Amino acid sequence: MARLDAYAALLLKWQNSINLVAPSTLPSLWTRHLEEGLFLGSLMPKYGRVVDIGSGGGLPGLVLAILRTERGLGVDLVESNGKKAAFLRTVVRELGLNAAVHASRVEDCGAILEEADLVTARALASLDRLMAMVGPHVKPTSVCWFPKGRDVEAEIAEASAHWRFTMVKHSSKVTPDSVVLEIARLEGLGA
Repeated sequence: MARLDAYAALLLKWQNSINLVAPSTLPSLWTRHLEEGLFLGSLMPKYGRVVDIGSGGGLPGLVLAILRTERGLGVDLVESNGKKAAFLRTVVRELGLNAAVHASRVEDCGAILEEADLVTARALASLDRLMAMVGPHVKPTSVCWFPKGRDVEAEIAEASAHWRFTMVKHSSKVTPDSVVLEIARLEGLGA
């Protein structure tokens, strides 16, 4: 809890100069952002290499890193925005987290994704686009964990036109009308 509190304080401090989360969601930082990360962490397997793409302000990546550091495990955080990557590095350093920050575009992180057992992304892109980003790189045994909102059914339909995959929908315990998609056996259908 101390690390989560420290992360929240750093996020609020940096939010004054960098847009890390939507300003309208700041009053619900704990209930909307941190608790969602904790919920995701409760669903995911306890072991395996986690890669969080489009980490932004560290949600859910830093929350997962806090949970996993306690177990001696780490997280790779991929963020192309230099200022946001600097924020992520600051949090990792100040909280003593077992996490690596990669200031690169997802498209340039194929080698990192090839080692991933678990991939996360929140508010980065549509399901179809997420699959296009990670699909060519992840192992057949990798599992993707993507929080999604109200438009999830349309996103699933669009992705199904281009990808074969298995999926489990986990209803969010935190945000109504939201789910966490657990995607496995991701395979492109070709042109």
